[in-house]
Amino acid sequence: MSAYGQLAGAYDSLTEDVAYEKRADFLEKLFARRKRPVHTVLDLACGTGTMTWLLTGRGYEMIGVDGSEDMLAAAMEKSGSVEGIPPVFLHQSMPRLDLYGTVDAAICCLDSLNYLTDPRDVQRTFRRLHLFVEPGGLLVFDVNTLEKFRGLDGQVYLDETEDTYCVWRTEFRRDLCTYWVDLFELGEDGLWERSFELHRQRAYTVEQLTGWLQEAGFGQIRVYGDGKLRPPRPGDQRVYFSCVRE
Repeated sequence: MSAYGQLAGAYDSLTEDVAYEKRADFLEKLFARRKRPVHTVLDLACGTGTMTWLLTGRGYEMIGVDGSEDMLAAAMEKSGSVEGIPPVFLHQSMPRLDLYGTVDAAICCLDSLNYLTDPRDVQRTFRRLHLFVEPGGLLVFDVNTLEKFRGLDGQVYLDETEDTYCVWRTEFRRDLCTYWVDLFELGEDGLWERSFELHRQRAYTVEQLTGWLQEAGFGQIRVYGDGKLRPPRPGDQRVYFSCVRE
């Protein structure tokens, strides 16, 4: 009953409404603000590699890291669909990141960091990133806000395609959001197959994350509203962090 096992095969079709191009544009705006060339980029918790391949097509040399073998398999199936140097994909957990060298920038998109439900794992992840981001290099990530998690409590969400039906039930207690995910997939025999996954995310405050970044050796920390070059505002469902490896 692991997260992103069965769901991996249906993930792309269920997230077609995610504005990856727009998110990539925002990442590049943050890259440009450093006024320092970015060539090599780590995509931490890359999932099915949509952002990894998108940035590959924009000329970056990418390393995609994810803790789910099923998600990585889906990412590698996209090989050959984009011009540029093919990404390197690695099966690793975030707190145990181990690269063969350093990168100019690291990104962690779509609230992946919230999946680290033990605060110590967030701290370990920042320390590992500090090892593998080039001095003066950039780290950019986004997280769901506490306000968003509070709004999720007790909600039921439906996602469906022609051959997939997904039901998410949510509960938020003591900074922990639990998602019960029922997935129904139409088989070649015309029968529906049901599977179940349990997902959990933890809410972290801007103050907590800022403190841990500083402890890990990151500075010039900036926090932005969801895809906006401005400070977060009440009601923002997601915030972005941009910081520099010192």
